[in-house]
Amino acid sequence: MLVLRKKLLKPRGWPTLLGSAVRGLIRGWRLLGEVRPDAVYVSTIIIPQWPLLARLRRTNAISHVHEAEAAGSRLLTTALYLPHLVSTRCIVNSEFTQKAIGGALAPLARRSEIVYNGVISTDSPTPPRKHLEGALRLLYLGRLSPRKGPDLVIDAAARLRERGRPAAVTLLGTVFEGYEWYEEQLRDQAVTSGIDVDFAGFHHDIWPFLAASDMLIVPSRVDESFGNTVVEGVLAQRPVIVSDSGGLREAAGGYRTARLAAPDDATDIAWEVVSIADDWDDVVGAVGTAREEALRRHAPEQYRAGIAEVVLGRRSAMTLRSP
Repeated sequence: MLVLRKKLLKPRGWPTLLGSAVRGLIRGWRLLGEVRPDAVYVSTIIIPQWPLLARLRRTNAISHVHEAEAAGSRLLTTALYLPHLVSTRCIVNSEFTQKAIGGALAPLARRSEIVYNGVISTDSPTPPRKHLEGALRLLYLGRLSPRKGPDLVIDAAARLRERGRPAAVTLLGTVFEGYEWYEEQLRDQAVTSGIDVDFAGFHHDIWPFLAASDMLIVPSRVDESFGNTVVEGVLAQRPVIVSDSGGLREAAGGYRTARLAAPDDATDIAWEVVSIADDWDDVVGAVGTAREEALRRHAPEQYRAGIAEVVLGRRSAMTLRSP
């Protein structure tokens, strides 16, 4: 099937785009004829042919939009959302995503229904340290990319050291292919700053790393549609410092153990780390309640039930919102 990639939108990519579109239409049409599904569930906006194919086959199409394309060309953003206007129903993963759609294609936003992401949790989270002795343990969890801002965590640790607060950083994640230069830049930054940085790589099991940390930092420079990583930190009973933007702000909303920092501002991140460390006893006392609330909001069984209600048409102009 056609998968919309930036490189296909450039003139040299047009032959590939056209060929993929034609092959996708033929093969998708045949597949729907063979399977004859009751519904087609489309989980991303970058495979645009499925809603149209499903409707032409007189089949229900459910578009689940996880991408909040609030920045960039409005024309391009509208083009990305437009194929999903023909879907029978539309699910979005946050209010921020819904508003982003509304800025580009209001009719689709009005038809959308919010179902917050389900987030799997460890059954037995390790309690945080009672006393912060030695270096503060800061964890970054996610792709190593400039957009995500792991360099800001290293920079914040350097500023903490200047204030007499030693900190060690763990970067749990890897780069996309073609971004190896950025990892080298991060390694050079670690050496130059003198900060102890553990490049832990990618691991499916994130919970041991959260257990070994004092705080989780989510420093994205750009808007994100939601913040599963934020919820994972709360579920692990760790305070979380989150970039004050988009869906990240929404994911962190209402938790006493989550603090917001100005986007692209290592100094503000360092300030929030100090604030949490100075308020450590109260923070430790609140992590259990925060975890219970995260379990209530994002339990996988609740997520599945919400999706099923939309697919089966049992929800009408109704949204599932966090308080």
